[in-house]
Order: sequence, then C-alpha cells, then structure tokens
Amino acid sequence: MNEPIVHRHWLAHATPKAAPAVATSTVLILGRIWNANGAEHSVGNAALMVVLAAGAAAAGAFASAGRAGDSVIAGTAFAASGGLALAGVAGYADGLPLPLLLWALATTVAYGITARHWRTDRRDTLAHHRHTTERREEHGHIERVEALRAGAQIQVAREGAAYATALAQALTARAALPGFDPAHLTWAGLPELPTGHRTEEN
Repeated sequence: MNEPIVHRHWLAHATPKAAPAVATSTVLILGRIWNANGAEHSVGNAALMVVLAAGAAAAGAFASAGRAGDSVIAGTAFAASGGLALAGVAGYADGLPLPLLLWALATTVAYGITARHWRTDRRDTLAHHRHTTERREEHGHIERVEALRAGAQIQVAREGAAYATALAQALTARAALPGFDPAHLTWAGLPELPTGHRTEEN
C-alpha cells in the first residue's frame, strides 16, 4: 500500500520548461549558420523555405479540420511551419534584428501553446493523484474493518476453545470422583454425555 516517495532532480523539472526556447534557439542558430554558408539573399533558398512552411501550415489546417481532426498532428505541423519560416528568415536576412524579432515571437507563441498543455497535464495529474489517494484510503478502511472482524472471530474461537477445554477437564475430574452417575446428570437437566454412554455400551 505504501509507495516509495521519489524526488525528481531539478533538471527533470527544468527540461520541459526550457524545451520551447531550446527549439526556437536551435532553429535560429541553424538558420544563421545556413546564412553564413551562402543562403543570404538567395531567392531559391527563400522560395524553398516558403513552399515548405506553406505546405506544413496547409497540412496542419487539414489535420485540424472537421470533427475527426487530430490536435497532435495539427500542432506538430504548425510548429514545423513556424520553424521553417523562422529558419528561412534567419538564413535569408543579412542582419540579426529581424531574425531575433521572429525568434522572440516564435518563442512567445511556443510558450503560450505549451502552457495550455502543461495546465491540462497538471490538472490530469492532480485528478489521478486525488483518485489514487481516495482509493488507497478506501482500501485501507476496508482492510482495517476486515482485520478487526478477523480479530473478533479469532477471539471468539479462542474463548470457545478455552471453554470447551475447561468443560472437558471438569467432566474428566468429575468422572474420576466416586459415585459419579451420568444418568443422574441427565435427569437433573444437563445434556446427555455421549462419552459415558459409549463407555457403558462398550
């Protein structure tokens, strides 16, 4: 019933919180590396990134449309579209102000989207923890009641065994006395003693 308490390392708590900033920063760095290797003012590279970003955005729109839309696929497609757009601007632009502005915007949007998922996950985790605690307390109460009931039954059985033993010892001692007559005990209203009858029959 008692589960071990596991303390997570602070890195395990901080890693999910830093993931959106790490992702957008990685895209920005890769875009600037691409810019330094010939993508600056390259119309072909810019057109390629525009087509890829538009395709990813269209895929996200189709995935989220209708009642059977998948929010995970749509979110992934829109995130890919934003990342491609950021990488295209970072690779095409000749200065840092515009890429940094888009990086800040993309990071803010990413945190805004993931914050909602974090709240949902936290709500589900708290509900699960509350449900588990309630069930643990209910099972603990049932176990305590059953333990008390079993203890009472054991105590009754012990008292019954002690009474039977004392009665058997008393009858044995009484039978050893001179003048003991089982028929007289039966006549007095006591239950018939099968031991005495078996002795007489044998």
